Amino acid sequence: MAAAELEAALAAVAQQLERAAGAERLSEAPGCLETVRRLTGLFREALPREMADENIFQSLLKILTKASSEIELVCKDSTELITLDTCQLFIAECFRCLRNACVQCAKNQDIMRNLGLIEVSVHFIQLLHGLEVQQESLLAVLRCSLQFLGNLAAGNGDSQNSIWKCAFPDLFLNCLNHHDKKIITYCCMVLFTCLNSEKVRELLEHKNLNIALAVLNTYRKQLESEWSFLIFTDHLLQCPELVKVMYAKLSNQERITLLELIMAKISENNSMTNDEMAVLLKDAEFFASCFQEKCHDVLKLTSATKTEDEEAIVTIRLLDVLCEMTSNNEQLEHLQTYPGLLETTVDTLRLTHLAGKQTTNIFTATHSVTGEAEISHPAVGFKSHLIRLIGNLCYKNKENQDKVYQLDGIPLILDNCSIDDNNPFVNQWAVYAIRNLTEKNERNQDVIAQMEQQGLADNSALKNMGLEIEKRDEMLVLKSVRKNPTS
Repeated sequence: MAAAELEAALAAVAQQLERAAGAERLSEAPGCLETVRRLTGLFREALPREMADENIFQSLLKILTKASSEIELVCKDSTELITLDTCQLFIAECFRCLRNACVQCAKNQDIMRNLGLIEVSVHFIQLLHGLEVQQESLLAVLRCSLQFLGNLAAGNGDSQNSIWKCAFPDLFLNCLNHHDKKIITYCCMVLFTCLNSEKVRELLEHKNLNIALAVLNTYRKQLESEWSFLIFTDHLLQCPELVKVMYAKLSNQERITLLELIMAKISENNSMTNDEMAVLLKDAEFFASCFQEKCHDVLKLTSATKTEDEEAIVTIRLLDVLCEMTSNNEQLEHLQTYPGLLETTVDTLRLTHLAGKQTTNIFTATHSVTGEAEISHPAVGFKSHLIRLIGNLCYKNKENQDKVYQLDGIPLILDNCSIDDNNPFVNQWAVYAIRNLTEKNERNQDVIAQMEQQGLADNSALKNMGLEIEKRDEMLVLKSVRKNPTS
């Protein structure tokens, strides 16, 4: 459509909308729905959006205000609810039109905000949320109004602040707990778009915390929901105080979900800013303290009847998070000096290793292909990860190398270096840990050499780890060897 034709079309639509806005009742404005639908179609293109005049949005505002009054009157008389459906179809189309009009158009976003369309939209959402009737037309209004708010907020800080002022916390709480999945998704979109570091801190207040909890439950129920995932990874997890407060309020199942989100965040390959790293270091300290407090819960899994113990699974996830965190140099250096973490990890390895020797359970080393039930056990790999964490904490850290020596941790790790179906890659992690324990540490090298001479360390196991004992001048020396290439 040429610019002149488009200008004429918009002018004609504006006149029709103005007449509809002046009618006493919406039912007295025949053809208005089709007019708005035509305008909705026009606003799918960028040029009509840029050419739209303010009077179009003024008319839509008047129409929505009139519709709001009519709905409020109808709600007072239950016999009139049947007339609500047609009215809501019209309202939904108005919001579709507004939604399209502000896509990548700051001019229209500003006009709508200044006219007061945010307040009208929030009022509609709250009004219709309170109705007990669950007509499809009502859901359409809620969905379209939320989509409108999301588009109005996109890239527009002033609109984001205005929406937050009008919608927080009640609108978010109501919509996040709605039965309709689309309404929940669109609400998450608006919330994500409006959030910033200052607004996240407002969630720390008691009532407002329920918004963060509702977003977590949305993610748990709708794993495909990208918006709820992004709210956590890009906003909520950036506030260590909120993470702590939330964690205290969560059930064990919810804690597992939160820890999985933490794992997703720290596993991202994106480089972090200094501020993001500072936040993650505070989170690291918190989760290290949680692991120290709850590490013995994993021993409940020695019982065949408690394979799904949620407290134990939380402990396993905490260990996963700590392993991932200590794979990053900056986080590693911070946790290497965290009081008691290394001691707790060695102690937990000792207890699980002992538990596996006392009775046959998930911590017992197996050397044959296990059944599907055992392989799917939540504690599979737990000892491997303990050894991995010990190896990480000892990486180029003489003080921690010596601590493991003092805790008799070296024989413990060597005793766990055989193939174990319940702990995949345990041999590789043991190799890694031993290398980190012995690097530039003659005393730890001597311990392993003496163990081999006394028959306490399996020489074939050492060779599998790429190590061998050599006698030099009446001294036993541990050294690296190259494995023979296979033909």
